[in-house]
Amino acid sequence: MILVTGGSGFIGSHTVRALHDLGEEVLLVQRRSGDVPTHLADLPVTAERGDVSDLKSLREIGSRYTISGIVHLAGYDRAGPVQPAVDGARKVLNGLFNVVEVAQEWGVQRIAMASSIGVYGGLRVDGALREDMPVLLSAAHPIPRYKKINELLGEQLAESSGVQIINLRISGTWGPLGHEDPFFAAPALIHAAAAGTVPDLTGILIPVHSDDALDLTYVKDTGRAIALLQLAEILNHRTYNVGSGRATTNSEIVTAIKTVVPGFDVELPVGSTRPTNWLDITRIQKDTGYQPKYDTESAASDYLKWLKAGNTR
Repeated sequence: MILVTGGSGFIGSHTVRALHDLGEEVLLVQRRSGDVPTHLADLPVTAERGDVSDLKSLREIGSRYTISGIVHLAGYDRAGPVQPAVDGARKVLNGLFNVVEVAQEWGVQRIAMASSIGVYGGLRVDGALREDMPVLLSAAHPIPRYKKINELLGEQLAESSGVQIINLRISGTWGPLGHEDPFFAAPALIHAAAAGTVPDLTGILIPVHSDDALDLTYVKDTGRAIALLQLAEILNHRTYNVGSGRATTNSEIVTAIKTVVPGFDVELPVGSTRPTNWLDITRIQKDTGYQPKYDTESAASDYLKWLKAGNTR
C-alpha cells in the first residue's frame, strides 16, 4: 500500500488515481477529514485524518496498515493561517522529519517528495532546465524557498536513514481540481473561458505577456509521472523533473481555448519579460518510460469539458 500525503489535493488526487490505475492500493492522509473525498469516491482507496507535522498521528495510521511506499505531497500551505515565523517553519520542516522517521520504522524503501520547477528560479537562462544545473541558494517566494530547503535536507536524511528520497521537480501544472496560480496564467485563462468572464490576472506575481512561456503540464500527466517514479524498480538519480518537456506560451493557451470556446477573447501585452524555459525530462523517460499524453489543445479541451460540467472540486 502506498501512502500519499496531501492525497486529496490537486496533484495528490491525480497521483492517487494514477497509482490505482497501476494496480496499487492507496492510503491518503488529509488534514481535515478521514473520509474519502467525493472526487475520489469511485476508487477503492482508503483515507485517514492526520497531519504530517504530528508524528503521533502518523504512527497511529501506520499501526493499522502495511505501508510499502510514501508519496509526500503535503507541504507549505499558502492558504493556511499566518503563523509566528519559527512555528510556521517548524511545522513545514517537521513534516519531512516525521515522514522519514515513520518510513524507517515501517521499512519503507522510497519516499517521493514534491519539489518544484521554482527551484530553478533566478537562473536567467533560456532553454532546457536540467536536474544537474546548479540552483541559487535564495528564492523570492516561500514555496520555492521551502522546496530548496527540503531538497537539501532530504539529501542528508536519505544518507543518514538509508531511505531513498526522490525529489520531484514538478512543472507548472493545470487541470481538474486546480485553482488559479500566482506564478502563471493558464488556470486563470481557462477558468474565465469556462465561466464566460474576462480573465482576472491581477493575482499573478509577474505581469502577464502573450509570449511568456513555461513548462506547462496537464495534471493527469503529472500524477502518472509521479506514480511511475514511486513504483519504478530502479531509479538512477535522486532528482527528477516532472513536466512536459516543452515550453508553452500564453498565446498558445489562448489559441487552444478558442478551439473549444470560439468567442473567448483576451488581449495580452505582446512579448515576454521572462526567459523561455522548459524541463528536460530525459531522466524520467529513461528510468520509467514516461511520456506525456496531453498536448496543449487536448489538455484545454479536457479541462474545459470538466469545468463546463459544473465541477469545481
